[in-house]
Amino acid sequence: MLLFAALLAQAFIRTGAGAWAVGLAYISYDTLLLFFVAFKTDHIGRAHSEQDDALPLPSLAAIVAAHNEASVLETTIEALRRQDAAPDLIIIADDGSTDRSAAVLKHVYRLTSPAIGGLSEPGPIAPELRWLRLPHGGKARALNAAIQHIDTDIIVTVDADTLADPGAILAIRRAFAREPELVAATGVLRPICGSGVKAQLFQAFQAYEYVRNFLSRHAWMQMDSLLLISGAFAAFRRKPLLAVGGFDPACLVEDYEVIHRLHRHAVEHGHEWRVRVLGDVTAQTDAPGSLLPFLRQRRRWFAGFLQTQYWNRDMIGNSRFGWLGTAMLPVKALDTVQPFYGIAAFVLLVAFVATGNLMIALPILLAMAVKIVIDLGWLIVSIIRYRRWTGQRLSIAGALLVAIAEPVSFQLLRHLGATWGWLSLATGRQSWSRARRGGILARVA
Repeated sequence: MLLFAALLAQAFIRTGAGAWAVGLAYISYDTLLLFFVAFKTDHIGRAHSEQDDALPLPSLAAIVAAHNEASVLETTIEALRRQDAAPDLIIIADDGSTDRSAAVLKHVYRLTSPAIGGLSEPGPIAPELRWLRLPHGGKARALNAAIQHIDTDIIVTVDADTLADPGAILAIRRAFAREPELVAATGVLRPICGSGVKAQLFQAFQAYEYVRNFLSRHAWMQMDSLLLISGAFAAFRRKPLLAVGGFDPACLVEDYEVIHRLHRHAVEHGHEWRVRVLGDVTAQTDAPGSLLPFLRQRRRWFAGFLQTQYWNRDMIGNSRFGWLGTAMLPVKALDTVQPFYGIAAFVLLVAFVATGNLMIALPILLAMAVKIVIDLGWLIVSIIRYRRWTGQRLSIAGALLVAIAEPVSFQLLRHLGATWGWLSLATGRQSWSRARRGGILARVA
């Protein structure tokens, strides 16, 4: 923050491009991270080989934590049941739903309503499906309660607004069979935002954001430093997850926080545990298709990120944790203030242009043009690598349009949401209110 203040002060001291020092620092930092990811994903490819087919597959259970998700519940369950090597057990952790969720489970799957805290008996329609009724307590508590009823090797957490692609569960089983040290893994998600011009615009920006983010996770994975998995569709080895105490109900981002504890536990107990992002495990997940829901989502994500970063501040720069402590977490420390840099850089640029200060504005615009060219080149490369890694295809033409528009639109919205997360952290509380599922409903209509 002191560095940010010093760089921002240059706008009132200097008369050349140095007046935009905060912006130059911002784009330089972003470019360095881009080159890091480009280098670390150079040989990215599919993980599955014919040898995997001969491996004995571990047992696997899926937990769908759901609060008032009646509109999408059946669709999510059926996406799991239709999987290759489908889950041996599917638990619907009903977190105090007050909508028609109970009716779906009773009438569609003929499950008998259990007592609060109890697990239903198997039904005649889907013998692998169970209904766990819980008082409303949030996603982490719902997951922890479901884990107590599971004895499989692997646990997969699936949000009720997430549709697993065919073959995803089989790929998870193979990955954990292939690597005994693997304790947690995330699939690659694609956002769906619904119909309508506004929703499709948000989907386009988020689609290419997700591509870059998952490639970044792969890059950090190469250094055994992956921290961020997507709890919307993630897999855990059950015994290590229990060893660290499951998910933390006090955290706004329980999926992100638990990975810190897994890394910490591995170092403290001498385990060679690994966390992976799996390119052959893919799914679609509902994403915000309008402004306010998007900002609220990013507020919660960033507030949870700050919360977790603060809780684990003793790991930052700590060589005991290898590259995680000496590279990944210091980068994350810088990321805590990145939104301030991005917003300040934009505001200053607008001010310089509006006041006709061309001695400052023209060099800045030139620097931004160079940055956009670099971003365009990387986006094309990233889409090619993403196709090779996941088998998923995205339009390069669409990516170029997004890359040109993003610096003065979507990127600013991300920073605004993150800044809101900063402001709300002091009074932030974990909440799991009902969300509108425009994306997933449009996808299955």
